[in-house]
Amino acid sequence: MMKKLGFERSAELNRNAIEMQFDVPFFLNFVFHPRPALLFGLATALATTIISMALGILLGLLLCLCGRSKFWLLRNFNSAYVFAFRGTPLLVQVILIYFGVPYLTGVDLFPETVDLLGLVSLQGAIVAGIVAFALNEAAYISEIARASIGSIDQGQWDAGKALGMRPALLMKLVILPQAVRVMLPPLGNQVNGMFKATSLLYLIAVPEMMFIADAVNSVTFKTFEVYLGVSVYYLVITTAWSFVQKALERRYSKGVATL
Repeated sequence: MMKKLGFERSAELNRNAIEMQFDVPFFLNFVFHPRPALLFGLATALATTIISMALGILLGLLLCLCGRSKFWLLRNFNSAYVFAFRGTPLLVQVILIYFGVPYLTGVDLFPETVDLLGLVSLQGAIVAGIVAFALNEAAYISEIARASIGSIDQGQWDAGKALGMRPALLMKLVILPQAVRVMLPPLGNQVNGMFKATSLLYLIAVPEMMFIADAVNSVTFKTFEVYLGVSVYYLVITTAWSFVQKALERRYSKGVATL
């Protein structure tokens, strides 16, 4: 009896193996002739990455300055902020900001459509995602900036002070231009990480690539082909950015560009 059941199980697995086929034409068509919705999802992911990184860098630099402040309250705020956002998953932060904060405050902060200064209208979920990504990124940028500024030789500070430069001017003209060269490699990695992290937004119904891929899969049942195709898009974008990053690193390492 056991031998018979084992034979039937083996036969079933063999049938499944025979039936399992990779649909090459579908995959190639999905990758090289993408649907407009998929291209829109790609554009959404790129735009979200750019805006989130810009805001994250700005907030991160402000946090870094707080961490270097003489006031203990600002230093402790920076430490607590970095501790909280680096110590919790980004997915949890996205859900808390999109669902939790409106529930806690009783105010719908992210309605279906959000008008930004009357210039552009965005889906509320996209705005929530940008806010979550920017706040999360700021914690990492703060630490990157802190380490980069800390790597500058103390003699640079002393020379600026000897010339009578104010701390703000010294930071702007002497320290930051040198720190930027140190910051570039980790910042480039953060951009790639941010772009890949936009895939989390499908959980709050943002029409990025993963959301579109899930919709295509639900209709075609081509699970492997669809998600492999999306992986190709992620791989192409991250690879392209790596070349841009290397070019920027070469330029700044020679001291050609300054702030």
